[in-house]
Amino acid sequence: MNVVVTILLTVQMLTALVMVGLILVQHGKGADMGAAFGSGSSGSLFGASGSANFLSRSTAVLATVFFACTLALAYFGNLRPATGSSVLETVPVSASIVPAPASAPAAPASGAAQIPAK
Repeated sequence: MNVVVTILLTVQMLTALVMVGLILVQHGKGADMGAAFGSGSSGSLFGASGSANFLSRSTAVLATVFFACTLALAYFGNLRPATGSSVLETVPVSASIVPAPASAPAAPASGAAQIPAK
């Protein structure tokens, strides 16, 4: 199961990095609006509504893969072992904290013993 989680984490990180790169490379829809008013561009004001190029389609595919990996990691993160109902039951005895033996109270500082109490 650790291998599956490691593969999912690797795929999720790679898709996130590639998706960030693709989003930064893409041409924004608002960038053509200024050219449409002044230069008589042949396209419509906000671009063609149904067209999607390779970058936007690949970004959508990577977003779907990222979302699926996130859901799978959330599922594997919430799985509980069948043997114990608590994480504390699986802690080894040698790792538990043993309290130190009680010792005598510390002696007061040399100057504090000379001050009279009221």
